[in-house]
Amino acid sequence: MILIDPLHLAIALGPVAAYLFVLGIINLSSRPLLTTGARDAAALAIAMGGMVVAGPMELFLVEEAAVLYDGWVWVIMLAAYALTVVLVILLLQPRLVVYNITLEQLRPLLADVVARLDSDARWAGESLVMPQMGVQLHLETLPLVQNVQLVASGLDQNILGWKRLEIELATTLRKSRAPRNPLGVVAIGLALLIAAGITFVLARDPSGVMQAMNEMLRR
Repeated sequence: MILIDPLHLAIALGPVAAYLFVLGIINLSSRPLLTTGARDAAALAIAMGGMVVAGPMELFLVEEAAVLYDGWVWVIMLAAYALTVVLVILLLQPRLVVYNITLEQLRPLLADVVARLDSDARWAGESLVMPQMGVQLHLETLPLVQNVQLVASGLDQNILGWKRLEIELATTLRKSRAPRNPLGVVAIGLALLIAAGITFVLARDPSGVMQAMNEMLRR
């Protein structure tokens, strides 16, 4: 049986709890929330960052580097992780994510925005081509979390066209309402449960936490 010390448990699960809490708040809102794929991926990377620190970074930490740079080695590794995340985000295809809305609710709102932006726009099922804007996309939905994504189709995309679509759609969504998703209560409850568990294990052995912290920073 593998036992994880309280410090590493807090580092691994703390960001996850924060992510679930924010996701729960979003799902309990009465308004849809539009974000870009880049911001969505960055939020997920932050949520997983604790697991990366407590897992691969700790496991593959070079002893010589730890001796040479002391605690600063963690700053270097976190900077490397952040740069890797930025690189991955820059390589991603354009994508817009709309939280707290169903496909049936979004489709007419999006159709209205598209009609204003590009008179030559064509629909084919859940796929959309906007030749004047240089945008080609298809809709993907996650009904359980009331999440709809506008995902780029193909490599020939106009970033400025995507930006205009984002601005116009965000303006339209501000005027709309959406039913609260009960899953938000589950997400918040799970986040609070994880936070309570972290607090308990940290408070139960503060000396052990400090010892683990010192060992982690000295490596």
